[in-house]
Amino acid sequence: MPFTQSQRPLYEVKANLFKGLAHPLRIRLLELLAGAEEVRVADLQSETGLEASHLSQHLAVLRRHRLVESERRASHVYYRLADPRVADLLTAARELLLGILSADGELLVDAQSLPALPAARS
Repeated sequence: MPFTQSQRPLYEVKANLFKGLAHPLRIRLLELLAGAEEVRVADLQSETGLEASHLSQHLAVLRRHRLVESERRASHVYYRLADPRVADLLTAARELLLGILSADGELLVDAQSLPALPAARS
């Protein structure tokens, strides 16, 4: 059953959420932000090894899709998750990934070496 014209914008918003998640570095940035109340851009750059321009582009995508928020204080910019449920989504995605990979022993071993995800914040 196709969705109605009034439902289409809702599905577009949902699809855009997944577009925001559709890059490995953006997933890693969200994981880093999930582990703290907020993180300075300089610290995100240090953790990811990204050039400032590439980091800025990825953060802009995450902001555009309302996954993160930013705040400038003096000469530093801080980022945080826009909603703590993003951390829950990352945890659910990791669990789904491990379930999918359970049939492939080699990939599952590789997945076990991923950085730990922080406990979900309420």
